[in-house]
Amino acid sequence: MHALMNTDTPTAATLYRERLSPSLWALLSAAVAAPMVALVFVPLDATIALVAGIGVAVALIAALVLLSPVVEVSGGELRVGRAHIPVDLLGDASGATGDDARHVRGPGLPRGAWHLLRGGIDGIVRVPVTDERDPVDEWIFSTRTPDRVISAIRRAQRS
Repeated sequence: MHALMNTDTPTAATLYRERLSPSLWALLSAAVAAPMVALVFVPLDATIALVAGIGVAVALIAALVLLSPVVEVSGGELRVGRAHIPVDLLGDASGATGDDARHVRGPGLPRGAWHLLRGGIDGIVRVPVTDERDPVDEWIFSTRTPDRVISAIRRAQRS
């Protein structure tokens, strides 16, 4: 497996880019921290409680969104989160949604696979690794649009 820090700025050669941000329910759950924090500070002052509650909620939501992993195909590489691999070391990608994706995420998850799975995102992409030196057999990762990711990987492999 190859690892590198991910940059947040897309380049001109970016064929696909998607941030795997949390679902609306996860963001709403983080926002529930606002009244809890506010209740702690109410004995001091109502204004301080309100500002602290709003500040914590905004900080939590911003952190959840900004620290979410990114799926990107650019510059001849597939990047998923902090990991990356050249597309010429990848086989033919396949995607799944619904029951097929649930099976792959659960009992069908291969032992030798590298994976980045996010709750609330239904689609997945499976990409076999053809490099014999790599201990990972395939990459399995979540995406909202498996067909677009597969198409971008294939375009990058052709060029």
